[in-house]
Amino acid sequence: MNIERLISIFESHRNKEQAEPMQKYMKDLFPFLGIKTPQRKVLMKEFYQESGILKEDFQPEFVTELWKQDEREYQYAAIDYIERSLKKLKKQELLLVKDLITAKSWWDTVDMLAQKPVGKIAGEHPEVIHEEIENWSISDHLWLRRTSILYQLKYKEETNEELLYKFILRNNESKEFFIQKAIGWALREYSKTNPESVGRFIASNHLANLSIREGSKYL
Repeated sequence: MNIERLISIFESHRNKEQAEPMQKYMKDLFPFLGIKTPQRKVLMKEFYQESGILKEDFQPEFVTELWKQDEREYQYAAIDYIERSLKKLKKQELLLVKDLITAKSWWDTVDMLAQKPVGKIAGEHPEVIHEEIENWSISDHLWLRRTSILYQLKYKEETNEELLYKFILRNNESKEFFIQKAIGWALREYSKTNPESVGRFIASNHLANLSIREGSKYL
């Protein structure tokens, strides 16, 4: 099985000395194997060549199994696989991605999931915005709210400005660092496309200082 093959490859490169500082950097939230990003990319390439999985249909079960593994590198492997499979993702995969966002949640996984699979699926199937993402913007789950703000991050001129500002204003009173930072990041990115609009929005709404500082960087 693909999952067993990848676990075997990763386990053979377990490095306790490297794992400790990696774990500390991530606030001791997750255990690590100690495989740094450059090496992990080499190992993933080896796995893809051996397994041929990228030539097959998208395998949600493979992603789910990787997410169940304790060490953080397995979640990074799942994200790598998703990123390489974006063209294969269908509308129904949004619910899988939602499960990933709400499990073992931290910025290192959520931000890529927001920009890549959520952004891609919402772009191709805009009905999911009202079916799902609209509710995320008012969710009790911090990382779903962050995703609702960030999923258009790479849309540039395709950005739905009305929705971006709507979801920001639903969260602009939040004291959460990761929400304030997401608002600033989204505004900063959109300001590269429409600086006048972002400038007006910041000037006419009450935003956290962190959001203003981040959002105004290129204005």
